[in-house]
This record gives sequence, structure tokens and C-alpha cells, in this order.
Amino acid sequence: MLLHAQSLRSAPPYLVIGADGRRAVTAATLGEQDMVRLDEIAAVLQLAVREDRAGNALTVSRGLNVVVLSLDQPLASTGGRVMSLSAPPVRDGSRWLVPVDAVSRAFSVVAGMRVEVRRASHLIVVGSLRVPRVTLQQEQNGAATRVNIDVSPRAPFTISQEPGRLLLRFEADGLDAGPMPAGGGLAESFAAADPATIAIDLGKGFGSYRSATLPVDAATSRVVIDLIPAGAPPQTQPPAAGSGRGQPPSPAEPPAPTPPGEAPLALPPAAVPGIRTIVLDPGHGGDENGTRGTGGLLEKTVALDVARRLKSVIEGRLGIRVVLTREDDRLVPPDERASVANNNKADLFISLHANASPARSVRGAEVFYLSLEGFNDESRKLAERPDTTAVPILGGGSRDIDLILWDMAQARHLAESSAFAIIAEEELRRRVEMSPNPIQQAPFRVLVAANMPAILVEMAFLSNPEQEAQLSSEAFKNLIVQAMYDAIVRYRARVEAQAQAPGRRP
Repeated sequence: MLLHAQSLRSAPPYLVIGADGRRAVTAATLGEQDMVRLDEIAAVLQLAVREDRAGNALTVSRGLNVVVLSLDQPLASTGGRVMSLSAPPVRDGSRWLVPVDAVSRAFSVVAGMRVEVRRASHLIVVGSLRVPRVTLQQEQNGAATRVNIDVSPRAPFTISQEPGRLLLRFEADGLDAGPMPAGGGLAESFAAADPATIAIDLGKGFGSYRSATLPVDAATSRVVIDLIPAGAPPQTQPPAAGSGRGQPPSPAEPPAPTPPGEAPLALPPAAVPGIRTIVLDPGHGGDENGTRGTGGLLEKTVALDVARRLKSVIEGRLGIRVVLTREDDRLVPPDERASVANNNKADLFISLHANASPARSVRGAEVFYLSLEGFNDESRKLAERPDTTAVPILGGGSRDIDLILWDMAQARHLAESSAFAIIAEEELRRRVEMSPNPIQQAPFRVLVAANMPAILVEMAFLSNPEQEAQLSSEAFKNLIVQAMYDAIVRYRARVEAQAQAPGRRP
């Protein structure tokens, strides 16, 4: 049944940031879901929209790429694959509104470009733009003021002082800035001076400042700025790590020079291939629920539950380090999920999901690995044979390293991803029902930048009531965990056997 405009409530617009500038897009809410004007989004992404009254659907296309949105179900289909949305389209007068997750999940595929929706800040980032999230906190330490600025992902910056204020300029296309502190002490107020600059207005008692950058995690850095009152003795120590509270540590001792006649320290030898770190990626999270079963079970919930179980089993039985791309119910963009795996030097990447179909009878698990449909021949060759360059190393000398473009990283691992997908399918088949097409290739964005063998597992169809009940049960989830554990054991044995094979290059 079609939803009507009476169900809509006004909402702040979404700001679209693209290579050609910025544009506000009209938004509304339908229940708890954000909706955006389809014609305005289509204009930004250069999409054509057609209403198919006979098929009770909307067709959105660009060139040969087409996505079909059902008007009575929260489903979209493109390239033969069905995806679940948070709501069906709704008509508002002569115009259509669509759920905002359709923009990132469906329209990005049709447009052939990255589109990231950040619902919390009402941002839509189009293309490979750098728009880091920036969170500011302020605290007082006597007469001094400390400003902590968390930046995710990390971005280079410069700090400059002008009369009455400090300017923190990031090398970025824009900032996803959270609420600004109220100000006080030596920092009277905070504001965005331009799309990539934070301005700190200084109080009358300001004398000088010092700053440092500290790592928070693999993807986040913290800029710590201490505002020091006039007349205070000079301080040369950097701000302390952690929350910024307490006394700063003593400066680190510089490394001792290499004594004359001694050889410079060499880098440690390359590790023997094996499985030491695995990254598990529970799909969706936060504002993005993923598929919703008829009984209310959410894909994001079951994916996180299975990931936590699998992490515990792998670490407990195999002693392999396991990292989750999200530990709780929060949204992590696809590129950041791959970044977690790359920054942790993972040997395997497994993305966990649940499936959906317009036909409730469809059922069974599926295993995906990346399709290279979006790569041209030149890109494939570059990904498979990356450029090599020499970089200096500590103590003197140099070492050759491969320069890899992350947007092509997975291309050089497709053979091993395929091998792992086959093993995973075999182990799943022993325990749970598989779909008629149990192994498939698809251009999933979350797999593209993973620089290691990577697969995506659809554990069951939440749109099937019986399978939703299975995914709610402890027994079924444990069967999935056991299957994936056995697949990892088998794949690890394969990797170790290849490493010991005669004639293998070191």
C-alpha cells in the first residue's frame, strides 16, 4: 500500500558535498526514517527517473545502469540483486521522496560513484572527497584551556594565529563537524571559518599556545591545543596523551646515533605468510538498519551478534587476533571498514550480512567476493602489478615497497578471495541451507579497498519468516559460527602449505 504525504513531517535539509560544490536537498521524516526529494538527488547524481505505473515502481537510471524501487515494499533491485531499504518511496504532491539510505545503497551503484550518507549530521558526500568527522571538546586546567579535536579519518592540518584567534586548517574538501563547545576561559567561541577550517576565538588573557597530535585508534587522531595565559612560564613539553587530563609526560629521548663502524639497523625480515589477524565486519549499524524481517529482527543486530560470537571462538581456539569494524550499534562507512582491515594488516576480511528478496519463499546462505565490473583494463593491470618505489629506513639505506591505490586493492587478491569463498561455501553447506546460487561475484564497495583476501557472507534471508526465526535462534547462529571457524582453519592450512611449497619465492 502506498504511503501518503500526510505521514510526512518536515526535517532539516541534507547538505550534498560534491566535486562541483554544495547543494541543499529537501528532506522530511516518515516515522523514524529520513526521506529526501528524488528529483533533487537525481539532479545531483545526473540520474533519470521514470514512474512505472503498470509495475507499481520507480525506475532510476544512468546510461545502462538501472535500479527499480518498489512503491509498496521497502525494496530495490539492481543488476539482478535485491536490497532492503528503510522505507518505500512516498508521493508528496507531484514529487517523490525516497529513504535516504536508497541514495547510498542503490543510487551510488547506478551513478557509478561513491555516495556516503551521514544521517547524524545530514550530510551526503558524493565521490572520493575527504570530509573527516571532527569532534571538539574543551576543558579547563587552572588558568589554561585545553581543546581536544578528534579527527576521523586522520587528515593533515596546519595551525596559524591571527589577531584574536587561531585557525586550524585541514587538508580536506570539507568537515563533518559536530556541535561546537560553548566556549569559556581562553577560548571564547568556536566556529567553522570555511568548509575545512575551525576558528577558535581567543580570550583577552591569552598569551601563547602549544599543540600536538596523538593517535586515538587506527583511523582517528586527536589534535590537542593548550591555550596558555599571558605571563605564564614557557613550556616545552607536549600535551599529555589520553584524555588530556593530568600532567604532561617528559619529552622522549631522541634515538642515539649509530656508532661509527657499525652497520645501520636493518628492518626485521618479512614474516612467513600465515593468518595472524582477521577483521570481521558486522554489516550496517547506527542509523542504517539493513534488512528488517517481518518479525522485526534487524540485519545490523544479528550481524553484530554473530561477529562477536565468531571473534570469541577464533581467539579462544586459534589464538588469532580478531578485530571488529564496529563493536557496538554505530554506523561505519564502507571505506572506513576496509581501512580498519588495511591499517591492522589483516590477513582475512569477512563481512557478515543478512539478505532480502521481494519473494518471501527465497532462502539460503550466499557467499560473495568482488566483481571487477567497475575496473577498466588499465586499472586491473595497475592493481595486479603495483608501482614499486624505494623509501629510506631508520639507520640508513632503503627498502622497496609497493604503492597500492586502495580503490583497486582487492583486485590483486581475487584469486585467494575466490578460494576462500569456495571453502566458506563448502563449510556452510554442511550445516545450513544454501541458495541456488551459493557463490557469486558482486561490486560491493566494502570489499573494493580491502588489501587482503575478502568475502561477504549473506547468512540467510530475513525476508523469509522461517529464516528470520532461524537467525533469532542460538542454535542457527552457532552453526554459522562453526562453519566460518572451520573455513578459516582450512584456509589457514592452505596458506601455510603454499608458503612451504618448493620453489616458492621468499
